[in-house]
Amino acid sequence: MILEAAMLSVRNGMERDFEEAFKRASQIISNMSGYQSHQLHRCLESPGKYLLLVQWSDLESHTVGFRQSAQYQEWKRLLHHFYDPFPTVEHFEEVSL
Repeated sequence: MILEAAMLSVRNGMERDFEEAFKRASQIISNMSGYQSHQLHRCLESPGKYLLLVQWSDLESHTVGFRQSAQYQEWKRLLHHFYDPFPTVEHFEEVSL
């Protein structure tokens, strides 16, 4: 399992619209091959700051399967205009202890 993590900075005053758009966008990502689950968290200390966590079965499901799909174009259309600056997306794997 791969965990995608993105810190999202939403433009001031657009938080409610972003959350509504994200509900629609959630339907897109949840139907992708390799998708397992996702969570969106709103920061308590910083308005407009969100943490997106997505679990994928493998890295390529996100970087190739989703990012190179027609569905990703709709995801971009729904969400990318809310961000300033554009988020950095990182991928993590669990450390076995």
